[in-house]
Amino acid sequence: MSEDLGPKEYSRVRRRPEKANYDEDVIFSMLDQARFCNIATVVDGRAVLLPTLHAREGRTIYLHGSASNAILKAMVQSGGGTLSVTHFDGLRLARSGFASSIAFRSAVVMGPVREVLDEKERHRILDMFVDAILPGRASEVRALREREVRLTMVVAMDIEEASAKISAGPTNDEEGDFDLEIWSGVVPAKLIFEEPIASTDGAMAAGDIALPASVLRLLEKDSVIVDE
Repeated sequence: MSEDLGPKEYSRVRRRPEKANYDEDVIFSMLDQARFCNIATVVDGRAVLLPTLHAREGRTIYLHGSASNAILKAMVQSGGGTLSVTHFDGLRLARSGFASSIAFRSAVVMGPVREVLDEKERHRILDMFVDAILPGRASEVRALREREVRLTMVVAMDIEEASAKISAGPTNDEEGDFDLEIWSGVVPAKLIFEEPIASTDGAMAAGDIALPASVLRLLEKDSVIVDE
């Protein structure tokens, strides 16, 4: 059964609360569908925000970066941080600029942060990152080298509270504008993947290495036809 992750002290949506959603399943879906996230904390007394990749497992979000990454280190040192994702779903074009907006889904997550130090767990999580970006890819690439794991910081954020905000549907024109002869409506938008561009160096130079199953599934999902 899905649970609510808010509203709580920091996650309550105050501006247009009718667009708020605190349902766990809704928020987790937004996190999983997002291609990247933004993380924020305070570094040397200044608020800093960084776009990065993420992977979720249950109520935990994993982040990774260089072992010298200042924002990840600050999050671990402070014991907490904030993460957000946004999906751009289109344009909501009203009869006035004031009432026009975009269609979007966003989620903000907060919780305690810790560094993952167990080597076996770090290996597992870093492979999970690869599959979070492209399902099935981790089994197609070479195994991580120990040096690569040592150079990478892995951080876990436990989801303590969260909120989502969803803006969709018809435009909110003022009733007095309804009779204006101005086009009004929604222009949907979505992210699609196009035809892959193969590398031409090393073993790829011969041009006889087929697209991997992970990429074929991705293209099939987006209905992209590729001649091999």
